[in-house]
Amino acid sequence: MSTEPWDVVTIGGGAAGTFASIIAGEARPGLRVTILEATGQPLTKVRISGGGRCNVTHREFDPAVLVQAYPRGHRELRGPFSRFQPSDMIEWLKQHRVYTHTEDDGRVFPVGDESMTIVNCFRDTLSKLQIRTNIRTGISRIEPSGGIWLVHDNNGQILQARRIILATGGSPQGHKLAAGAGHSIISPVPSLFTVNIKDPLLEGLAGLSFPNIRLSWKGPESSYSQTGPALITHWGLSGPAMLKLSAWAARDLANSSYQGTLNLAFVPDLQKEEILHTLGDIIRSATTRKIPNADVPWVPKRLWERLCTIKGCADLRCCDLNKGQIQSLAEALFATELPFDGKSNNKEEFVTAGGVPLREVNMKTMESRIAPGLHFAGEVLDIDGITGGYNFQNAWTTGYLAGTAIADSAT
Repeated sequence: MSTEPWDVVTIGGGAAGTFASIIAGEARPGLRVTILEATGQPLTKVRISGGGRCNVTHREFDPAVLVQAYPRGHRELRGPFSRFQPSDMIEWLKQHRVYTHTEDDGRVFPVGDESMTIVNCFRDTLSKLQIRTNIRTGISRIEPSGGIWLVHDNNGQILQARRIILATGGSPQGHKLAAGAGHSIISPVPSLFTVNIKDPLLEGLAGLSFPNIRLSWKGPESSYSQTGPALITHWGLSGPAMLKLSAWAARDLANSSYQGTLNLAFVPDLQKEEILHTLGDIIRSATTRKIPNADVPWVPKRLWERLCTIKGCADLRCCDLNKGQIQSLAEALFATELPFDGKSNNKEEFVTAGGVPLREVNMKTMESRIAPGLHFAGEVLDIDGITGGYNFQNAWTTGYLAGTAIADSAT
């Protein structure tokens, strides 16, 4: 065991742990900081985010609005976002010669759309600060001892640390370390996922997208509804609307074993009567054309053809449809029920809801209220956001607060 304690030992070499370590080192030059990463590849989520483009944050600069993107943590993050928010992260990157651009939906990416731009920025900054990331260094337990912390790795080595930053994401081992230090843990469940649907309506239509639909689901505890783009996949339904619904309903969906019935509104901005009236006008004006060839503006043509087949009118001319058949088609556009059974990850990204309860953490410093000297950053906390760069912003903000507080406390 080394006789000289580290000023900071960061457990977890992902986005939050790396950024927290950098902030501490920049704020207090000469601070002795080391990062311990259990895997062989630090910053994995940064590399794969946004399909390798790295959706680094979201362009929402009002903390009161920004917190609305967090199913867990929206109340507690208001103060932290007042101290370090997306505009601050964009400026920090700019100061480190990384420039960003914003897409129409508010997502922020590095210029060039390469995640390695962010990874290399962090690596270069760590090098300048003489902060080393030790890979394949798993930690078995942490314990306070005489005013310092003892960090036991899986090889039987012990490091001494004046402060610890626990930034292990959704890792069960990270939760075990926090629990060993006296914290309770909210059992983690998946967030930001897609659902598996086998239904004649979607079969063979993978790749079709919708610019704006409403998805609703009634769970055992509450009802949920989200509106936005969606995508038919080989296994069911995905896209921003589905991912947002899965985030807000994460716990209820887990409690329901990921089984239930989604309600799809293909025309979310119109009431049933308005759809019926407009659809009737479209069909009547098409006269002798086959009903699948009617110019229905709300859904892709292939889906409209499938709806006509399911409703038994694909071979009819528009002029031959009776009022009941038109009403049946309008009702399908207004609300279609699709049973789902099971879930799938959103590409390679994985986010969990759960972790260290925020009531057990000082949200100004990210320091434990139970174990002084232990700080938290990122997804190890019971915080998760919807898709769009919000989960990275949680990592940057909590990492900034933890790193700054540690630098301020250093003697």
